[in-house]
Amino acid sequence: MPPSLARRFLRSSTLVLAALGYLALAACTPSNDNDWQGYVEGEYVYIASSQAGRLDRLSVLRGQQVASGAPLFMLESGDETAAQRQAQRQLSAAEAQLADIKSGKRPQEQEITRAQLAQAQTTATKAALQLSRDQIQFQAGGIAKQQLDDSRAAAETAAAQVRQWQSQLAVDRLPNREAQVRAQQAQVAAAQAVLEQADWKLAQKNVTATRSGLVFDTMYREGEWVAAGSPVLRMLPPENVKIRFFVPETVLGRLQVNQAVTLGCDGCQANVAAHISYISTESEYNPPIIYSNQSRAKLVYMIEARPAPADALKLHPGQPLEVRLP
Repeated sequence: MPPSLARRFLRSSTLVLAALGYLALAACTPSNDNDWQGYVEGEYVYIASSQAGRLDRLSVLRGQQVASGAPLFMLESGDETAAQRQAQRQLSAAEAQLADIKSGKRPQEQEITRAQLAQAQTTATKAALQLSRDQIQFQAGGIAKQQLDDSRAAAETAAAQVRQWQSQLAVDRLPNREAQVRAQQAQVAAAQAVLEQADWKLAQKNVTATRSGLVFDTMYREGEWVAAGSPVLRMLPPENVKIRFFVPETVLGRLQVNQAVTLGCDGCQANVAAHISYISTESEYNPPIIYSNQSRAKLVYMIEARPAPADALKLHPGQPLEVRLP
């Protein structure tokens, strides 16, 4: 058994044995129907990381009260930091490629098309002027009809080339096909998901308190290797403090959930108020006996009560208490 687990087991066993010993002693102490012996118990929260790593920093001490959001511990995170940078760059590359696909051809390519269009427009202008002169010459009888037909064909060809380059320039300004855009958008979404996963893994190396409470115990020291999911510390939020006590069957019918009780202890400056949160439906024998009509009166039922979180800070797990009805 690792030393940290051995220490935790020893402390837990000591608390349980102390509480049971006190209850056994209290069972021999006479009490009235409105006064019972009980003890404090804590429902601990075990704080761990989903990732493995060396414990680089333990920010809290055993017995320390921490607030929600306070840093608890940090594991080494070199690999996760590198994975996050890689995911960020992959996302940037995918977004840049998507922007390029949406923008159509590059400005330099569009400039070449515009130059071709300007050349075609110049040729079309010259062909139109030549056609106009040949038409005048043909009417005066200065040229043959064949020459006029050649001029008309050249002008029409030049005008068609102008229209062709105008259409090409319009196409150059359009983005690529919609299917290519959708495919690249999917690549961007995938890269975004990889980055989110990398961010989450990195955040798991720096653990903070999700609730305020008492650092009841720490299981590792700085420099030790922590396996994934292995608790680094044990916390006790004040709302997880409860009181257990046992009542005979004859009293059970007078108790109900949410009923108020009063807690007293040695050294307490004032009584602490609590409310019953649970009533067991199963009877117990303490000490074990053989059931009979004569032993029926020795049946007891476990009751749990919870104080207000502010009052819970005054109580300690394993502490014996007196529970009374107000």
